[in-house]
Amino acid sequence: MSTLAPTLSDPDLEVAWRKAVAPYQHAVAWRSWMQIGNSIVPFLLLWAGAYFSLEYSYLLSLGCSVFAAGFLVRCFIIFHDCGHGSFFRSTRANDIVGYITGVLTFTPYYQWRYEHAVHHATSGDLDRRGTGDISTMTVREYLAASPGRRLAYRLYRNPLVLFLIGPLFHFVITQRLPWRGESRRERLSVHTNNLGLAVLVGGLVWLIGWKAFLLIQLPIIAISDALGVWLFYVQHQFEDTYWEHHPEWDFTTASLRGSSFLDLPPVLQFFSGNIGYHHIHHLASKIPNYFLERCYRANPMFHDCRRLTLWQSFATIRHRLWDEDKRRMVGFGALRKRKARASA
Repeated sequence: MSTLAPTLSDPDLEVAWRKAVAPYQHAVAWRSWMQIGNSIVPFLLLWAGAYFSLEYSYLLSLGCSVFAAGFLVRCFIIFHDCGHGSFFRSTRANDIVGYITGVLTFTPYYQWRYEHAVHHATSGDLDRRGTGDISTMTVREYLAASPGRRLAYRLYRNPLVLFLIGPLFHFVITQRLPWRGESRRERLSVHTNNLGLAVLVGGLVWLIGWKAFLLIQLPIIAISDALGVWLFYVQHQFEDTYWEHHPEWDFTTASLRGSSFLDLPPVLQFFSGNIGYHHIHHLASKIPNYFLERCYRANPMFHDCRRLTLWQSFATIRHRLWDEDKRRMVGFGALRKRKARASA
């Protein structure tokens, strides 16, 4: 892993990246509205197409649902940008569109916004894990844990749970409930999101019936949730990512070294809303998603990063624990090898 901007001292690096991102930290209304048009509108049309095609073939309906799931991921990126206050210049516009896309994605706007802000402020900090991130244990923590805790962590890190069962449960069930200690606004966002969902889901069930609704919506939400969690996972859980204890933790380094550049094919980059430029996004969350690629291409300082291709991203599934001694993510197999060497 090469070091970023090795000729610059830390203060110089911060000045340099802040100057580099400054021209892109503003929303452009017509671009935002165009993205709403090419994300929410196709999602709604494909949802309707999935319903009307049920009469002819469920496979045809399922095909519409798969593409609708891709556009729902784009809707979540809009929701995500609204949460950062970067999709529109108007706070009110961000909040309104954020609420609407939050209903479509089953996600309470203010609750998620708070959690995600904590994630940005603590990503890569070993002493501030646990809010808005993928749960990660260190090797030492895992070896010191009880058998039950180890089993629970292994189950959590199982790909079937991590990318399918867990996301579906989280978005459909967990996010319906306020959490202890939340602010009044965050609790209220859960209730208003539930109200919006009750109106939307109740209306659709009344119009087309519960069976047709589930045949369409269940594949859409399962696929989109799995894709969303996958994107989030691979952009922070690669082998040579960044973890430090709080006294040594640094925001700039955590952003540039602890967030990958997921170099996707153009079609997948479209559906993922450019979120692959994750190292830039973590540095400057006020950049709308439609300017991330432009910022990357205009600034060579952002090219020296951890680049993952689609194929390389699949290898991250093996990474389960942070090894503080080797300073890299390792799999459970590394523990077996360690035990074998110790007993030899």
